[in-house]
Amino acid sequence: MMPYSEDHIALAAEYALGTLDADERAQVETMMSVDKDFAAIVDAWEDKLSVLNQMVGSVEPRAEVWDKIKEAVGHSEPQVPLVLPQAPPVVVPAVKEPAEVVDTSNVIRLSAQARRWRNVASFTTAIAAALVAMIAVGVYQPDLLPDGVRPKPRVQVVEVRTPAVAATPSAQYVAVLQKDGGSPAFILTVDGATKNFTVRKVGAAPEPGKSFELWLISDKLQRPRSLGVIGGGDFTARPVLSSYDNDTINTATYAVTVEQAGGSPDGNPHSAPVFTGKLIEAVPPAAPSPAR
Repeated sequence: MMPYSEDHIALAAEYALGTLDADERAQVETMMSVDKDFAAIVDAWEDKLSVLNQMVGSVEPRAEVWDKIKEAVGHSEPQVPLVLPQAPPVVVPAVKEPAEVVDTSNVIRLSAQARRWRNVASFTTAIAAALVAMIAVGVYQPDLLPDGVRPKPRVQVVEVRTPAVAATPSAQYVAVLQKDGGSPAFILTVDGATKNFTVRKVGAAPEPGKSFELWLISDKLQRPRSLGVIGGGDFTARPVLSSYDNDTINTATYAVTVEQAGGSPDGNPHSAPVFTGKLIEAVPPAAPSPAR
């Protein structure tokens, strides 16, 4: 794009505003027809100033307003023929030596430039004031704006996090499974809240081709109930006690038998218990903290 002077830019702005006279408009339209870059400047000004047209709708004046306008310009009654005064006789002044000619072209050019920029500044200020008014209306009373310029409502999602409450420790029960008061073979731990249990292998020696199986024996039950095969690792965890009530769990005898590999095939023990033990409370439940 070729560089343009401030006069060119001001001329384009006044053309967009519609404040040029006929000669100046013809000049701008000629420049637009031969210079696409200058035409783009005019289009840019028209885009900037078109905001005012969106805010102001057309209003048809009332009939009485037109009557007042006609009276003001003297058209309410038939006009009297215009009589021109007689021209005075022409007096030819004496010829004098030509005075020094002052070049006023710069003054005229600067005056026109100042007028253009003054007009542009005035309309730019009006646009800024209109935009400030639109922003204020959009914030406080958006319903007054047209649908095309009305801001879209914003939805803000607020996440409320509840402070984490520390879980109250539950009671813990432990049974030492051993043979005839000997050294512990297994240690059984039961959580009082979840009823999950863990079996830790301590001194039991595995037998080839056999599996250790844990049983729950209670007077409330007609026969021993299998709690599953104890795995080959150091710890075996099971959640199978959840179907029994607390009294049955706490008063039962827990026994370990030696079964075929994989455990009893029919849910009944096939050998006498090798290791037995009963639960005792190792950790009592924590008392609830006082309300604040």
